[in-house]
Amino acid sequence: MKRSVWRFLFVSEEIRNRLLFSLGLLILYRLAAHVPVPGVNRAAIASILNNSGGGALINLLDLLSGGTVSNFSVLAMGVYPYITAQIILQLLVPIIPSLQARMDEDPREGRKWMEKWTYYLAVPMAALQAVGQIRLFQQFASGQNVLGFALGLNLQTLTTIITMTAGTMFAIWLGELISEYGIRNQGLSLIIFAGIVARIPSNVGRLMTDETVRVPLSIFLLVLTAATIFVIVYVQEGRRNVPVMYPGRRVGNRMSMPVKGSLPLMVNMAGMIPLIFAQSLLTFPAVVAQFFIGSPNQLVQNVAVWLQTNFGGISSTYWIMYFIMVVGFTFFYTDVLFTQQNYGENLKRSGAQVPGVTKGVPTQRYLTRVLRRITLPGALLLGMVAIMPFLVGVIYPIAGSQTSLLLVSSAGLLIVVGVVRDTYRSIEAELKLRGYDSALLVR
Repeated sequence: MKRSVWRFLFVSEEIRNRLLFSLGLLILYRLAAHVPVPGVNRAAIASILNNSGGGALINLLDLLSGGTVSNFSVLAMGVYPYITAQIILQLLVPIIPSLQARMDEDPREGRKWMEKWTYYLAVPMAALQAVGQIRLFQQFASGQNVLGFALGLNLQTLTTIITMTAGTMFAIWLGELISEYGIRNQGLSLIIFAGIVARIPSNVGRLMTDETVRVPLSIFLLVLTAATIFVIVYVQEGRRNVPVMYPGRRVGNRMSMPVKGSLPLMVNMAGMIPLIFAQSLLTFPAVVAQFFIGSPNQLVQNVAVWLQTNFGGISSTYWIMYFIMVVGFTFFYTDVLFTQQNYGENLKRSGAQVPGVTKGVPTQRYLTRVLRRITLPGALLLGMVAIMPFLVGVIYPIAGSQTSLLLVSSAGLLIVVGVVRDTYRSIEAELKLRGYDSALLVR
């Protein structure tokens, strides 16, 4: 953002208050993220993180949480149960005709209905994720009790689950407050952003103090981070401008000429959603498998061990499936979003037309074909970003065990870049709304 625009950010009292309010809530969130679950056994947690098998899976779950999972914080699940619930409902809308009819009949009421049921679904999903996380830690605790008391159906365990679920809902509430009274529509994204960025100082400290990290490796990791950011920005900003002819308007007794415009189609319309959804689905079998590791049935135990090994983030099978699922979900989620927007019908209502294409359904089919072609590089980018730690280990074996020293995780980079870009545009829109246009302020 240009310096003159930054100066006017603090001239406008309302924008200044919104920025300070958002910053204050993010600080509150980070303070709450350091509050551990009541009764947590710190010694057991430390032994788990030092365990190569358990630490790998837990570090995978800790990837986008800002360190709250490894700290067993009350905010260990962040806002991800809400995001997962939101994705599930969005995917169910085109599948269930009654839901699609509700959204088409009254889009505003349909959005309110979606928001309400997203909150309802987030509560049980947060509780289930809390149970899975407790059991996961307990599995690798080498006989110690992670929470300092015997697990089972008792008041202490129930209190812990309720506490962790309440922590998730508290994080969601903070995000909603930011969206309403702070930076508009960026609350949940900024909550996730704060968790990722909070890890940068500790990662820099490890990079500087770890004696096993040599200067060439440090340079390699820093250059890799910078190159990844450049590629993400380049692809995320990519557009395909489809020419559109808008009808002329009658001004008095004259009819103006048709206006030639364009419809920009994004290379990556799905954003970070495929990454989060694919990761949630892939880690789910490993989380469920730990319930059956100690099964007396040898077949069940073998299947559980296989799932734990192949879906725990430490095998090449996991990374191959991760890449495939990210690419697949990118196409699927993009199709779902584009179908809901229904550009073909909207252009027909306004009288606009893509040259050489019939209005209505044929236009929608044509735009869908174009979007699928340009989505391919975006989907491949997401897949490559998702498996960046694995690729680093293949290309530079010495760095394979040091990928945790990256300033930000590869998936986190995508989220950070997206949030910074969206926040910039949101602030710029607020400035233009109040008469501060960056194009006019440049001297």
